[in-house]
Amino acid sequence: MARIKHVFFDLDHTLWDFEKNSDLTFQELFKKYQIDLDIAIFLEVYKPINFKYWRLYRQEKVSKEQLRYQRLKEAFDAVHFSISDELIDTLAIQYIKLMPNFNHLFDGAIDILNYLKDTYQLHIITNGFEEVQTKKMKSSKIYHYFDQVITSESVGVKKPNPLIFKHALSVAKATKENSIMIGDSIEADIEGAINFGFKAIYCDFENTNPKGNTFVTVRALHEIKQLL
Repeated sequence: MARIKHVFFDLDHTLWDFEKNSDLTFQELFKKYQIDLDIAIFLEVYKPINFKYWRLYRQEKVSKEQLRYQRLKEAFDAVHFSISDELIDTLAIQYIKLMPNFNHLFDGAIDILNYLKDTYQLHIITNGFEEVQTKKMKSSKIYHYFDQVITSESVGVKKPNPLIFKHALSVAKATKENSIMIGDSIEADIEGAINFGFKAIYCDFENTNPKGNTFVTVRALHEIKQLL
């Protein structure tokens, strides 16, 4: 790790607590639009569906618009809740607009950024929607830590496509040898970075310890201090 000069972070599920902020967003939307459904039951069904659609989105098998609509439609259908297509469309739009207002980070996020900022150049590489990622970082007061914010929409390809890592190196004026990727997705962040030639740190905050995992792994952000 001695040669590292550039640290590339994923944002959602790595620094920004997507699940917590998403849950709070749905709570507000259900209240605003008077959706008479147990939020806990909905979220239990929605979360794996959302995960599935993000994987399809990374694989270019669904569009951004399909992801936004279908994940909600499928979740409401799964709990047998009758809802109009018009209201699903409204919820899909309002969810994206409202969610950046919530600003919960993972424990230790600010501390680790303060620890790293004087030694390394920090950047973001995210597959999240471009119109909300900057808002999330500004709302949670971490935007100023990052030199470059690379979104998949601005590049035209998504992690783990090697082109997004190539673009990240170019704009950051970095090299494969002096760069490291930190993220929560084995497929998008870790394998994507390693296959391109980066080093990588896997954030296994759920302690899933996937079978055959040989990656450098942390269970909490503060553990990065032992590595960098």
